[in-house]
Amino acid sequence: MSGLRGRVMVRAMGQTALLAFLSGLLGANSVPHFVKGSTRERHPTVFGDSPVVNLLAGWAGLVLTVLCVRWAHVERASGWALVAGALGVLLMGLFHARWGAFGRGRPVGEPA
Repeated sequence: MSGLRGRVMVRAMGQTALLAFLSGLLGANSVPHFVKGSTRERHPTVFGDSPVVNLLAGWAGLVLTVLCVRWAHVERASGWALVAGALGVLLMGLFHARWGAFGRGRPVGEPA
């Protein structure tokens, strides 16, 4: 790869990796909201904490996840897309495990 074709390929792979990473973040964040909403439990979101709000937020996040995966054209760089998506899922999981939603930390009543 050289010249313009090489730069276009690198740029396309970068866009694929970025969108795959965002897909991982969005998907990992959407699942708890969707589950809490569908089980009629409260969970904080920026729009409120009711089960219906959580269900809608989770559903919208999952739709955006699918759109990001589609726009990423993962077939262009499937290895990079897989790594980037997995890293997004891991980082969101670590964020929620460490700080919790909105910095809430441990749920009430959970031992330290």
